[in-house]
Amino acid sequence: MADITRRLGRRHLRGAPTAHIRHHRGAELLHDGPGLSFWYRALSAALSEVPVDDRELAMTFHARTSDFQDVAVQATVTYRVSDPALASARLDFSIDPDTGVWRGTPLEQLGTLLTESAQQHALDVLARTTLASALVDGVASVRERVAAGLGAEPRLPATGIEVVAVRVVALRPEPEVERALRTPAREQIQQEADRATYERRAVAVERERAIAENELASQIELARREEQLVDQRGTNTRREAEEHAAADAVRAEAEAARTVKLAGAEAERSVQLADAEGRRNERLAKAEAERTVRLADAEATRTVRLARAEAEAAREVGEARAQAQAAWLRVHADVDVSTLHALTGSRLAENLPSIDSVTISPDVLTGLLAKLGVRDGT
Repeated sequence: MADITRRLGRRHLRGAPTAHIRHHRGAELLHDGPGLSFWYRALSAALSEVPVDDRELAMTFHARTSDFQDVAVQATVTYRVSDPALASARLDFSIDPDTGVWRGTPLEQLGTLLTESAQQHALDVLARTTLASALVDGVASVRERVAAGLGAEPRLPATGIEVVAVRVVALRPEPEVERALRTPAREQIQQEADRATYERRAVAVERERAIAENELASQIELARREEQLVDQRGTNTRREAEEHAAADAVRAEAEAARTVKLAGAEAERSVQLADAEGRRNERLAKAEAERTVRLADAEATRTVRLARAEAEAAREVGEARAQAQAAWLRVHADVDVSTLHALTGSRLAENLPSIDSVTISPDVLTGLLAKLGVRDGT
């Protein structure tokens, strides 16, 4: 679609390279060509825009074969407008001068023309073809017939239309018929699969038999080798026992000789130890006797000395006590009786035990007072 802009009551059109623009004012053709750009007045301009690029037209229609089976045809036609002037004269490609939108539906008219023409030729070729042939070779035959028919169609060049290519995508029967047609092939494929399964099972059974025979042969060979192994092990065991017995005999003789040598050496060492022990005990006894004698002499000397010292000390102590007693007696010989009584009382008081309290009865107090009165009177 062309781009149209407004400027001060005028219009400016800018077309695309794939759009052929025709500008008429009255009966005069002012602009004609693709990709144009120009100013115009909307009230006096007649504009047409014809697309000149290749366009794809997809179509789907139903046809009936010679055996009265319905098939769906899917095809695509590629076309282009080769003569824009002729196409704009035969079809309404005029556009609105204010918006640039087509006033009619030219592309739909072209699509209807091409679809009906292609459908006519496809129906003609399929009506003389069976369903099986149509499904096998129908695509190529329908494509060739439609291409040839559209190429020979006189209305298309008269409208300025050129057909570029025709492609038939698929021919499909009805779903029920298609499933029925698939059944034989499917059954054949299933039979081939079953035969392959049976053959695979037969091969597997044969292989299992061969494997079982190989296993049996292997077991027989293994049993024979085990028998040889048992015999060889018995021989090896006997030989090993004989070698062990010989080694034990040699070891026993060597052990006996070593035991005898050790016994002799032990006896000799015991005798030597006994002699050394006797000599050592003798020396110890002598030393112990000498030490005992020396200790006895020292103890006797010490005892005599202690006795002498004790006697000397006792004598000195006795003399000192005698001298002290004599001096005490000399001192007290000149003292009167009352003083002696007082000293005696004080010494007695020093030697008496501790007295916390003294209880004096009236009888004792009376007697003491009577004695004091008698002494005072005297």
